[in-house]
Amino acid sequence: MALTKLLSRGLGTGVGGKVLQVVSTTKTDTYSSSATSFTDITGMSLSITPSSSANKILVLITANIGADEHVNVRLVRDSTNIFVGDSAGSRQQASIYIFGRSTIGATSYEGAIPSIISHLDSPATTSSTTYKLQSFVNNSGWVFYLNRSGSDSNSASYGRLASSITLLEIAG
Repeated sequence: MALTKLLSRGLGTGVGGKVLQVVSTTKTDTYSSSATSFTDITGMSLSITPSSSANKILVLITANIGADEHVNVRLVRDSTNIFVGDSAGSRQQASIYIFGRSTIGATSYEGAIPSIISHLDSPATTSSTTYKLQSFVNNSGWVFYLNRSGSDSNSASYGRLASSITLLEIAG
């Protein structure tokens, strides 16, 4: 049974848990950034207008991330960071952390890493709400990539990928 069909039946005898609306977007082109502060990832943003402030939003994201070194990605609702780790020293509060293209010891990785976010959010509003991904690199010489690997050689060995955001309004 399809996920949306299963969810639309609800999780109990009342309306709670029923899927009320689904919106989705897919990004098939590539993106790169060497921004040393969290910056919106072009094409990885989506809005939804909840029908009740009691309803929740299920955020489902697949992001294919390549990196030259350390990169952090975070999920943001409007201007509020959500689904991030606790504050700890100088570490970034992020949803995804990747250390790519490392040549430390015998390790070398140049692929794009499929990263998944699944988060049930409570925006408590009936206003249009935007969910987006932002990326950050700690050094201007490093690069964050979406939908491609770090080296991205023009060879049949390398792939071009897609990423997506899907938002489901769930009755409260």
